[in-house]
Amino acid sequence: MNNIQSALGYAFKDGEFLRRALTLKGADENFNNESLECLGDSLIGFVAACKFYADGLDEGGITARKKAVVNDRALTEVSRSLGLDKALIKPKGAFNNKKAVPSAYEAVAAAIYLDGGMEQAQAFILRTLDFSRQERDYIALLQEALQAKRQPLPVYSHGLDEGEGGQHDFVVTVQAEGLTFIGRGGNTAAAKRDAAERAYKALFG
Repeated sequence: MNNIQSALGYAFKDGEFLRRALTLKGADENFNNESLECLGDSLIGFVAACKFYADGLDEGGITARKKAVVNDRALTEVSRSLGLDKALIKPKGAFNNKKAVPSAYEAVAAAIYLDGGMEQAQAFILRTLDFSRQERDYIALLQEALQAKRQPLPVYSHGLDEGEGGQHDFVVTVQAEGLTFIGRGGNTAAAKRDAAERAYKALFG
């Protein structure tokens, strides 16, 4: 746990907070990190909103920037950079919980708050999150835009690998407003994001 605390830049007064933050459901009969995860989710969103408000953004700007900075993909990246994915205390047997990695960051942020107070938690979040991320969630944006126009939701195809040998070139199509848009990427998730971005920009600018 000392290596993790060094990576976090915070030394816990009560190490049980950190242990609980890294313990997944089923790994310990006494506790797990689910409640900390819930608290951390709200805490991170609050700190991010405060920062963007201080930066002078309006309501729409704050919402858009939060979506780019505080999402599962962003939290997964920071969790891995801190080594939280390797420090997770997992239940025995097969394990396949993709949400566990981003949730670990949320739980650790909450653990720091409970152990050291708001000032320490805020400093940790501001120090570790990448607030310069410009990523836009076009999958969500496309769905929201279509819902606002009372149009049917987009329909995505399953990814098709058109690569050869060791080269992978996945293709995903999306149908929206009667049109079909094609996305490509190194995996199906990337191809889906590309298809959604192409559709959103073509239909909504």
